[in-house]
This record gives sequence, structure tokens and C-alpha cells, in this order.
Amino acid sequence: MSPPRYRSLLDLATRWKCPSRHLHLRLSHPPTLSRQASSHTNIHPRRLLQTTSKPRQHAASTTQALHEQMRRPSAHKNANVLYYTLSVILGTVALSYGSVPLYKTICQQTGWGGTPIKDTDLDDEETIAQKLTPVTSSRRLRITFAGSTSDILPWKFTPQQREVRVLPGETALAFYTATNQSDEDVIGVATYSVTPGQVAPYFSKIQCFCFEEQRLNKGETVDMPVFFYIDPEFLKDPAMQKIDTITLNYTFFKAKYDKDGHLAPVPMPY
Repeated sequence: MSPPRYRSLLDLATRWKCPSRHLHLRLSHPPTLSRQASSHTNIHPRRLLQTTSKPRQHAASTTQALHEQMRRPSAHKNANVLYYTLSVILGTVALSYGSVPLYKTICQQTGWGGTPIKDTDLDDEETIAQKLTPVTSSRRLRITFAGSTSDILPWKFTPQQREVRVLPGETALAFYTATNQSDEDVIGVATYSVTPGQVAPYFSKIQCFCFEEQRLNKGETVDMPVFFYIDPEFLKDPAMQKIDTITLNYTFFKAKYDKDGHLAPVPMPY
């Protein structure tokens, strides 16, 4: 293919005007498109975050109210603990004052801890006739006696007899002797027990000096009686068949009146 021929330079220039104009038009469109794109991206303008500051006084009151709300359950719990503690203290004090008479009553009614039962049915003549009738067909039981004192009680306390032999249903009288060996008046309180312990429900006292105030002047000596019998029901209990010896033991403790007028044992020093 042969190159185009131009008649003159003017003909050459005339032919190249159109491409130049088209080129110019092509170059003129992008700015227009750019402006449209720019206007399109700016349709939704950016919003600034708006903040509102609350007054400090309102914030402080809200915090205080929250703290008060949190304290209420704790205060209620502390009150419950206080009431419980006071109840335990008052109950302990009441129990300490009532322990001696309560222990005495329980032991006398049940024979618990080897304590002989104090017979309260002797007001009935028929009952007296049944219980205080010696069972002559039975073997005689050997009753031994023992006595002791606490280390801080300056007394000498001993039984006057070593033993007695009785039939079930037969009454017996025994004596203990107590001597105050100190230079001042002393109050003593005695507790007692029976061995073997299972015999206690059948060992009945009619008269005794236990659990009662025994005041001895300095150097004084007194005799203390014990009037008792063995209930005939002893013979009907299969567990008693091999028991022939019973020991009655008394122990004296030093006692004094507290500020409320209650008689209580003096605690042992450690």
C-alpha cells in the first residue's frame, strides 16, 4: 500500500484538524465526569458527633443513691447477725443459771448418769405398801459408800459405814460425816451417782443432802443422812440378774452466791 499523497502542506494540515478536535473533546469529558462523581459522593454530608454533658450534681446524687441501694442488704444482714449473737448470749446466760436445777430434775426423774431417782410416789399409801415391802425371797444386795471433795474445798468428807446389805423394797439409812478444816465459813454443794449406772433407775432416795446448800462454820463437823431403798422392780429386769454390789458415791464442791443471789459451784483454778 502506498502512502497517501498530499497536494500541499495546506491539504495536510486540513486533514489533521478533525483528529485534533476529537482528541480535545475526549480530553474535555473527564473533568465533567470527575465533577459529577464528586457531587455524587457529597450527597450525604458527614455529621459531627454531638455530646451532652450532665451536671455534676446530678451525677453525684445518682452515685450516692446507688451506694445506698447496695448498702441496704448488707445492713439487714448485719442486723440479723447481731440479733442472733445476742440471742446466743442471752440463752447461754439463762442456761448457766438454770443448769444446776435442770440437771437435778432430769437426773432425779430419769436416773441419767448414774443418779439415783428421787421417789415422788410415796404420798400414795398403796404405792408405799408395794414398793417398801421387802422381797424376802430375793438375794441381799451389797451397798457400798464412797465420798470425795474437790481440790479447792477444805473439807474432810467420809462415809460412816463402808457398806450395808439390803433386800429389794427394804429401806436403809446411811450417814456421811463432813468437817470444815478451814478458818472461815464455807458453803458446799454435793452431787451423787450410782455404779453400775444401769442400776440408777432402781436406786430411790427418800431423803438426801445432795444439790442443797451445806454451810459449815470454821472447824464444824456435821452428820449427813441418806435414806434410800432399792425398787423391787429391780428383780424383774433381766439386766440386773448378775448385779450384787451397788456403790453410792457423793462428791462435794465449793460453792458461793453470785451477784444475783444464785448458788453456783466455784470453778477449779487452772
